[in-house]
Amino acid sequence: MIWKTFRKLFLLLVLVFLYLPILILAVYSFTESTNIGAIRGFSLHNYVTLFTTSELTDMITGTITLALAAAAIATVLGTIGAIGAFYSRKNASRFITTLNQIPVINADVVTGFSICVLLVVALNISKDSYIPLLAGHVTLCAPFVFLSVMPRIQQMDPSIYEAALDLGATPFKALTQILIPQIVPGIISGFALAVTLSLDDYFIAMYTKPATFDTISTYVVNATKGAQTTIKTALWALSTVIFLIVVLIVLVTNIRSLRKANMEGGRRA
Repeated sequence: MIWKTFRKLFLLLVLVFLYLPILILAVYSFTESTNIGAIRGFSLHNYVTLFTTSELTDMITGTITLALAAAAIATVLGTIGAIGAFYSRKNASRFITTLNQIPVINADVVTGFSICVLLVVALNISKDSYIPLLAGHVTLCAPFVFLSVMPRIQQMDPSIYEAALDLGATPFKALTQILIPQIVPGIISGFALAVTLSLDDYFIAMYTKPATFDTISTYVVNATKGAQTTIKTALWALSTVIFLIVVLIVLVTNIRSLRKANMEGGRRA
């Protein structure tokens, strides 16, 4: 009984530790306060500033565009890598999987600095071209797409691709019409994870971004060092919006999964 109570209290403390700071920030985003402390009346000023200040809207738009582009490329590369590793020989598959784990475990600061040295210093590619920044984010995201897609491939019948070829399908048709539809949930999960990783990245962006471009992460860090008070408080609103979007996506995904499970259970019954 005591152990059960302790586990509940521990879980409660973890939830409070994770979500209370976010909730406090959300509350202050709806006030006129300029610092965390005393609450000064209800106001939507921070949200108006967030969506009407060109500096902030350009930063948000650029970050989202970068995240979607990097996630799209990383999803293609990660999916191809997972399929290739699955249908490779045993030793080759293990080798590819091991290589994929290195960028996952490796520190982002090392990845960002390495990309900068290779592309900017060695190959003399200008940061203003956005190529180093995009390459860095693709390098960050692709291994996680690989890890998201591989379990779905492993759950699939390994002979389905060969069966399609034996029945007269071309390799491309068997890939696009037989194999890929089987692993779509893993591809979608990998894409969503890639978008999240790109939005959250700081170190790789700091090493590879153009001087005039900021992602949400780099902008927030720089804003805490001396931006205007109105900009700082508008970032409270930005944090709240991001949190609400994530909560909404999780709820919609879970509801759809629950409905799908109920439908499948009803069909079996």
